[in-house]
Amino acid sequence: MESRNELFFSADTEELKKGCRENDKEMKCLICGETYEKGEIFPFEGRYFDAGKRMKLHLEKEHGSMLHFLLNSGLAGVSEIQSAILAAMAEGLSDKEIAARQQIAQSTVRNHRFKLREKERQARVFLAIMELMKESVPTEENDPGEKLCEPHRTASMVDDRYVITEEERTQILGTFFDENGHLKEIPAREKRKVVILRKIAENFKPGTKYTETEVNRILKRINDDFPYIRRLMIEYGFLDRTSDCSSYWIKE
Repeated sequence: MESRNELFFSADTEELKKGCRENDKEMKCLICGETYEKGEIFPFEGRYFDAGKRMKLHLEKEHGSMLHFLLNSGLAGVSEIQSAILAAMAEGLSDKEIAARQQIAQSTVRNHRFKLREKERQARVFLAIMELMKESVPTEENDPGEKLCEPHRTASMVDDRYVITEEERTQILGTFFDENGHLKEIPAREKRKVVILRKIAENFKPGTKYTETEVNRILKRINDDFPYIRRLMIEYGFLDRTSDCSSYWIKE
């Protein structure tokens, strides 16, 4: 079965814009995996909708617009200020209005708009290059061990820490976890931390809110240094929490 992460990263441009994958039988949310079968009617807030409309309502209520989600996913490769400018552009704001909102000069806004336009052109060319490479040299299929793991969608920053092959991931998990799922030690290397934290995140259910006590109880079963692991889970973009730490949840 295709995981939510695989579903998201295997989506084409049109699917990412829509926020879902559609076939003859169903529609599936790329973000959380919520599925609606075609031909069925679904209740929502006292009314009933077909699969297509229900998926649109789901995306709006649970995830906001796809533009908002993608801009805040950390996967677009844009800076924080560029993300804010793109969001403002989507609202139809002028350079002057954007500059006032961000407290920067209009010339700075124009400069970022130019860079973003160039980035768009480069992205189209790079995508074509990668597609051509896959067609001519399917190296990952020839050597499954060299297949790269996709970074989790909520990674706070995607960098060299996330360059991990499936073979490396298997070796790291086998080294640091015992047969009972207990973490023998917290690795010092960043790449290894990413792997073990992603594994630990599987102990939390998407859409469920946890108190700090409940989070600690789950993490303590894995390793005694649960406060440090909890901090790492937040730092690396696996867990999120309210400002008063009264509620925690797995980021999606």
